[in-house]
Amino acid sequence: MSEYLILCSILFSLGAFGVLYRRNILVMFMCIELMLNSVNLLMVYFSALHNDQSGQVFVFFIMAVAAAEITIGLAILVMIFRHLGSINIDSLKKLKW
Repeated sequence: MSEYLILCSILFSLGAFGVLYRRNILVMFMCIELMLNSVNLLMVYFSALHNDQSGQVFVFFIMAVAAAEITIGLAILVMIFRHLGSINIDSLKKLKW
């Protein structure tokens, strides 16, 4: 049991570290997805541990919503790159009023 908790906490910590310390928007999206997938892995593990399938079904729907979120996020990212020529988070300051 503790192996899954350790794995999920390491994955979540790596994702949080990436969101906080990386300046590339694409890398930040990937780190957010890593955090989400670590929580999904933990939910699947606890669902299997308690012989309850509802957690696994819930994870399936979370992954479907995450796919839609990434699609919209990447579309916004492409528009930012076309407008600014960079996907660095610091370049978004140019979009202020």
